[in-house]
Amino acid sequence: MSAPEPAVREPVLIGGRWQPSLDAAGEFRAFDPTRAVEIGAAFPVSGARDAQAALASACAAADALAACAPARIAAFLEAYAAAIESDAEALVELAQRETALAAKPRLAEVELPRTTAQLRQAARAARERSWTQPIIDTAAGLRSHLAPLRKPVLIFGPNNFPFAFNAVAGSDFASAIAARNPVIAKVHPSHPGTSQRLAQLAHRALLDADLPAQSLQVLYYLDPALGLELAGDARLGALAFTGSRRAGLALKAAADAAGVPAYLELSSVNPVFLLEGALRERGEALAQEFFASCTLGVGQFCTNPGVVVVPRGDAGDRFVAAAAERFAAAPAGTMFSRGVLDHLHAGVAAWREAGAQLVAGGEAADGEGYKVRPALLSSDAAAFVADPRLQGEAFGPASLIVRVDGIDEALQVAAALEGNLTGTIYGGDAAGDDEDWRRLAGALRPRVGRLIDGRMPTGVAVSAAMNHGGPYPSTGHPGFTAVGMPTAIRRFAALHCYDHVRADALPEELRDRNPGGLSRWIDGHWTLDDIGATA
Repeated sequence: MSAPEPAVREPVLIGGRWQPSLDAAGEFRAFDPTRAVEIGAAFPVSGARDAQAALASACAAADALAACAPARIAAFLEAYAAAIESDAEALVELAQRETALAAKPRLAEVELPRTTAQLRQAARAARERSWTQPIIDTAAGLRSHLAPLRKPVLIFGPNNFPFAFNAVAGSDFASAIAARNPVIAKVHPSHPGTSQRLAQLAHRALLDADLPAQSLQVLYYLDPALGLELAGDARLGALAFTGSRRAGLALKAAADAAGVPAYLELSSVNPVFLLEGALRERGEALAQEFFASCTLGVGQFCTNPGVVVVPRGDAGDRFVAAAAERFAAAPAGTMFSRGVLDHLHAGVAAWREAGAQLVAGGEAADGEGYKVRPALLSSDAAAFVADPRLQGEAFGPASLIVRVDGIDEALQVAAALEGNLTGTIYGGDAAGDDEDWRRLAGALRPRVGRLIDGRMPTGVAVSAAMNHGGPYPSTGHPGFTAVGMPTAIRRFAALHCYDHVRADALPEELRDRNPGGLSRWIDGHWTLDDIGATA
């Protein structure tokens, strides 16, 4: 009896076409998190041949993509957004199976529309060239703007957003393409089927827009050592990563050694400070708001409220009791993978080793799959300030309450914080909290990317004014955002300066005439006019 034929592995996208993996490094399948069983097709584990072929192919497309007209880039991004919307039902079904996230409202009504809106915002920025920031000094004969890197951008996508941060559809992808750079997408192995379907739509839209077919390479799985090797290749123009601090910093070290800029979104506990007036006025409502934010999406958001600072006293006690009641009664939720579940347990264990006490929840969850019950823990200001383990991220539906004696201890907690994506302050409607609010805002401002007044941090609007970034270690660089066009595009650009360069050799954005009506900084002020135009 002959041995059964091996299962056919899904292809990778390299060199402008879908083709079998060049390596025999193994295979993997997605897991259904609700049952902890493998599902779907077999995908290849790429080795060095795939990685090097993808890099060489992307490099070969860099000059041609950089030379493409902005209107063609915009047309591709808009067509891709429309294709995603046309295939929404199948995409949502795939993503729900691979992540256990709710099909509605989370995937179909929130994340997928956010993804297509993001692509269209990138298209508008590409067409209008608003990301290029032209500056002209006529007296000095100098003209500068932001321009394509003319090198590939390597993107590592996360597990928690199968659409909006996917390496082949999310903000990093849209930003890199809008800046006319080829993308090597290392999609997350937790949702390979979803990523493959998105990549098929993107590839078809690239061809239809007559952009270089090699503008996008897609790999599903790399051995960590090979990922580091690829991140440290000087042929890259930049690296983008969303995920754990440990993995992100390892990639950054490899990229730094090769002079490759690395834009990282890492861990964050997103501290929330509740002032006395807010607790007296609406403590019960705040407990519900906090609980809902902490457990939304089973807590698998980088803006999850991981630390909540609560004053001692009757109002604070009532808030803690109301929150504890909700955590204790909450059903178990399903996390993305065994690894995510294990990391959550390790994070909570680290808090407890540092002296935090369990307030509610945290019991073992029954049933199959990667289930977990929400957990609420408590500590005090002195312990929090003294032990950095208490501000380690526990990624999932877990939060640490820090009790403080008055505003001075709250300020000590704020001063001890590492860099975070967000920081929130809730004050009362009356004026009694105003001075404390201002003092806390001053302490938080250099430690957070986004300062929030009276709202939980979970939501991230796709807006030109958004900062989804912050000081280290929430990100690798405090001056850039992973969300919001055109600012996010500028991560993947180079500053080009022209010194007395003849007019016909200048990029269109820097010529005397301005037929596109681009806003330019000319001789000390912003204007839409041509150079030499009179009022």
